[in-house]
Amino acid sequence: MSEFHKDVVSADGVSSTPHRHGFDWWTSLGRVLASVEAVRDGRALYVLLAAFVGAGLALAAARASLGRQELNWAIGQGAAALFVAFYGAQAAGLLLMDRAMGQAPREVGDALEDALGIGHRTLLALLVMGLIGAGMAGLLLGLYWLCSLPGIGPWLFVVVVPVTVSVIGLMFTAGAAVVAPLTGPTVWAGASSWQTVRRIGRLIRGRLLQATVLAGALSVVTAVVGAAISLVVLLGGRVMAEASVWILGVDIPPQALMAGLLGQTVQVGAAVQVPARALNYISAATVGGGVVFAVALVLPTVVYLRGVCEIYLALSAGADDQADAR
Repeated sequence: MSEFHKDVVSADGVSSTPHRHGFDWWTSLGRVLASVEAVRDGRALYVLLAAFVGAGLALAAARASLGRQELNWAIGQGAAALFVAFYGAQAAGLLLMDRAMGQAPREVGDALEDALGIGHRTLLALLVMGLIGAGMAGLLLGLYWLCSLPGIGPWLFVVVVPVTVSVIGLMFTAGAAVVAPLTGPTVWAGASSWQTVRRIGRLIRGRLLQATVLAGALSVVTAVVGAAISLVVLLGGRVMAEASVWILGVDIPPQALMAGLLGQTVQVGAAVQVPARALNYISAATVGGGVVFAVALVLPTVVYLRGVCEIYLALSAGADDQADAR
């Protein structure tokens, strides 16, 4: 297994960049915007595309097994789809974290090997933080139960309402802006499961506002990339379909040749109404369009993964690197 880079990120997953007393908003936003360069990262794109294709094939096999009432096979194939998608994303994340830290990315084989070795850290960290969240939810339910007591209940509810509203809002914000997007990057930077939980807790306490703003900016960037790619695919697909119908001389709606571009399959209900010669072209267009759809789906995903790596490094740059050692 390839060694994690220790000169930029220490063993506890904390950036070793110099201390800063203030948060550099413009530099951090610039790093998030620059995450669009990830569309040029061939290795990460290759890993993600292979993972998506593999997971899609396993999921299709699971649906077919479910249709044959083979429940055990369907469960196993569904689990395989999740396994391939999860560890493929972990491998791509490691490659993108290398890029974000300005280091030469590891080989694809090394990234896959490292992902298999550390992927469980992400799951364990999320499990621990999920248990913490469940514990806090239990405490809130306990407060509501106290409010149901006669006499003191209505008076206590005056205090419980603002407390619970604030806590629940902060919990959802922390989950969406810190826990969900930054747990993976923390692990990709070299932190163990427990160090990841501590690091995420520190970011929630000290960098929640910054994380929320940067996560919102990344959402906008990812949406713009996705919309641009969708526009290119739809325009190109429409021209392709119209030209193909005219040049091939088959009497079918152009939409039949564009279904694969939208991740759909063509259901021919009455085969007698479709020329036999056209069926082969429809099948070929569906397969080819499916490849284009997979690539179009991968591009926004790789931008998002690169973006969360940049957000993690930006938030870590101003944090106290000694806190995890206490």
